[in-house]
Amino acid sequence: MVKIFALIAVAIIGCVLLFASSKPDTFQVERSIRIKASPEDVFVLISDFHNWDGWSPWTQKDPAMKIVHSGARSGMGTVYEWAGNRDVGSGRMEIIDMSPPSKIIIQLDIAEPFAAHNMVEFSLEPIDDHVETTWRTHGPMSFIAKLFSLFSSMDSMIGPDFETGLANLKELAEN
Repeated sequence: MVKIFALIAVAIIGCVLLFASSKPDTFQVERSIRIKASPEDVFVLISDFHNWDGWSPWTQKDPAMKIVHSGARSGMGTVYEWAGNRDVGSGRMEIIDMSPPSKIIIQLDIAEPFAAHNMVEFSLEPIDDHVETTWRTHGPMSFIAKLFSLFSSMDSMIGPDFETGLANLKELAEN
C-alpha cells in the first residue's frame, strides 16, 4: 500500500514538473492609461528617474527605500539603483534606448528578492489631447519561475503595481 501511495506521489510530482516545463519561456505584463497631457510632459516624468518618486508604486511601498542616481541626469545612460524592504527588494535600472517623446526602453536587473533580468518599455502615443501611455515589461521565465507561475502569474503579481503607477503618473502629469 505504501508503494502505491509513493508511486502516486511521484506520478503527481512528475506531472506537475512536466506541466511547468511546458509553460512559455518568456513572460510579458502590460498596462495602459490615457493621460490628458502632452507626450513631452509625460515623457519627462518617465525619462528622468529623479521624477519617479512622485509616481512609482514601489516608493509608496517603502518610503525609506535607499535610492542612488548615477549616469546622465535623464535620458540615455540614466541609472537608478534601489535597496528596500522585502516588498521592493533591490536592483538597478538603466535607460538603454529612447525616442523622445514616444518611447523609453529600460534594462531592469533585480537582485532581490530573486534575480531577474528584464526589459521595461514605455510607449507614448498621442490621441487628440491625451497620450496613451503603455507600461510593459518582459523577460525570460526560468524553470523555477515557470513552476511558481502555476500558483501565481507575473501579471497578477506586478500588474496591479503598474496600474497604481500609471494612475499616479496620470495624476502627476495632469496637475
